[in-house]
Amino acid sequence: MHRVCLQLLLLLCSFNCSVASDGLQDNLPENVRRIPAPGIPVPAERRAAMSTQLQLLQQKISQLRSTNTVDQSLLPDVLIFERAVRCALDYNEFFDEKEFDKADTLLAEGLARSEQLLAGKPEWTGKTGLVVRGYISRIDQTVQPYGLIVPATYAMNHSVPTRLDLWFHGRGEKLSEVNFIWERMRNPGEFAPPHTLVLHPYGRYCNAFRFAGEMDVLEALEDVSRRYRVDEDRVSVRGFSMGGAACWQFATHYADRWFAAAPGAGFAETPQFLKVFQKEELQPQPWEQKLWNLYDCDKWALNLSHCPTIAYSGENDSQKQAADVMEQALASHGIRLRHIIGAGMGHKYDPASKQIIENTMASLAHAGREKAPPLISLTTFSLRYNRMKAATIDGMLEHWKPASLMVWCRETEKPGHPAHLQINTSNVSAFTVNFAAGELPLSPETLDRLHHPPNRGLVVELICAEDQQPGPNAHLKMSFLHAEGPFSDGSMRIQGHRNDQGQWVEGPPPAGLRKKHLLQGPIDDAFMDAFVFVRPTGKAASEQTGRWAAAELDRAIEHWRRHFRGDAQVVNDNEVTDELIQSANLILWGDPQSNSVMGRIAGQLPVRWTPENITVGGQTFSSATHAPILIYPNPLNPERYVVLNSSFTFRDYAYLNNARQVPMLPDWAVVDLTTAPNSVWPGRIAAAGFFNENWQP
Repeated sequence: MHRVCLQLLLLLCSFNCSVASDGLQDNLPENVRRIPAPGIPVPAERRAAMSTQLQLLQQKISQLRSTNTVDQSLLPDVLIFERAVRCALDYNEFFDEKEFDKADTLLAEGLARSEQLLAGKPEWTGKTGLVVRGYISRIDQTVQPYGLIVPATYAMNHSVPTRLDLWFHGRGEKLSEVNFIWERMRNPGEFAPPHTLVLHPYGRYCNAFRFAGEMDVLEALEDVSRRYRVDEDRVSVRGFSMGGAACWQFATHYADRWFAAAPGAGFAETPQFLKVFQKEELQPQPWEQKLWNLYDCDKWALNLSHCPTIAYSGENDSQKQAADVMEQALASHGIRLRHIIGAGMGHKYDPASKQIIENTMASLAHAGREKAPPLISLTTFSLRYNRMKAATIDGMLEHWKPASLMVWCRETEKPGHPAHLQINTSNVSAFTVNFAAGELPLSPETLDRLHHPPNRGLVVELICAEDQQPGPNAHLKMSFLHAEGPFSDGSMRIQGHRNDQGQWVEGPPPAGLRKKHLLQGPIDDAFMDAFVFVRPTGKAASEQTGRWAAAELDRAIEHWRRHFRGDAQVVNDNEVTDELIQSANLILWGDPQSNSVMGRIAGQLPVRWTPENITVGGQTFSSATHAPILIYPNPLNPERYVVLNSSFTFRDYAYLNNARQVPMLPDWAVVDLTTAPNSVWPGRIAAAGFFNENWQP
């Protein structure tokens, strides 16, 4: 009976959801619809006319590249139009007949800009209102677009630093570059505050601004800050639906960068949202549960003590769940979430709520980003996100468990010690506290006293959760670090780490192989910076391994463009240069016999892979029917990653709901090749795990 009811429900969903998103039909890994959906045919005459204009634009771009007098830094502002139309034609991504006209308009704009640039008179650089621009991403060297709203007041006085709001768009399975750029040329969006630059990042399509989408936001913001006078103390994050999820993510993971956050609807974590919104019965692997901690914002909620937040939900919107979860998480830290609820509203804003939010954001913008709080609190689960103002976690005792660093600076009346710095840590093995000039939150009088005898400097008291004595006679165990006190400009730096005996000592951790910021895994982390796929040119020891690796590489190239809207750079193993080793993460495909780079470093990896066996973590598997996947500091350049046989680890099934787009594999895995890849896994995962903090199994 239950099976019949489910079939009827799925049938109804297929009629009522022609674009089929988020219904129960999207809970079937064995029957996954393609995202983006295949486009419609382009009539021969339209294709011919469009291709002619595209070729003309490409000729203009070639002319621009070869003309010495052209400002090459403005070339991305032309390239975005060429790439948008070319990709739509090449990959069948026109989804509606109206988009043919959109493409024609984009080509005309690209040609107009190329003529202006050749003449040395680029009009769009001084334009106000809606402006579309682009930048070259360091990840894969592709041009990526973004939209801007430039207020009229900026043109009048662009020497004055200007507030900037980041706006994250909602889910759009048909949000091709053509549709994104067209929209950004015509639609100001939900909010356009006066005297404010509004940045609309593309986010590399439909990934909730995660992974390469996350880097797109930061790269676009960097590009705008280079081209416009942005007030770095008045930058905020805002968004709705999928964009609301992104807003929670950026607010909790980069809390000290924003003067405020205004998330609307969306989701804030993976497991609860999928159970409530998607009605999905989750059966995660142990490593998956740990990896949820990367983006489950409720576990990072305390960071919002440094980012004023006002959330919005429609009263009748199922995505109100996100703010409810965050409200509960913040309450556990004694913080009351300002949660505006639109009376009777579904998945949209109402005018009254919008006005409240705008008034609040304007007030917060007036105050600006907090400068020198007396208490700094940082929570993280990964060294990728390891900084909050003056506090930095340089090492963790164990990744994917909560780590915290709290720094409390206060003035005292104790003779000889006019100031006191208390540092509390949990799951931390190394830290830095670095107050820049003027950031030490002490009064001028106290700073002056610190510089004169008989005062004996700043008392630095270190309290670590792991060092506390349990039981009924529990007491705080304190360590004391020496501090000379601040310099004459008010700056001060303190570093500490645990030595091999577990004792705290001053200074940075010793050199050696260890997990650190931007070299901490998991596998997906390699695709948040420059990377290159390295194709094998030799013969694999196992024919099955060779076929599997070749198919997975082809899939990786296709899906990098399809899901992250880029062109993966691919080189043969015999083309890898020292320059490439220094500049990019190397993604090696094949085995040590077929891939010469892999063979060169095989003996220096924590996985032993011979033509007969694969050994990792005390387990051994047959090389004839298994292949390893892993991430590790490249032995040829330990400041970059090497990855074996994997692109980003979530697959087609995760495309159906953005909350599923989390890492699916940890630092290493062994794949049983006798089970074919599917929409979730690259084969049956025979074993998987994390390397420890010294990169050992």
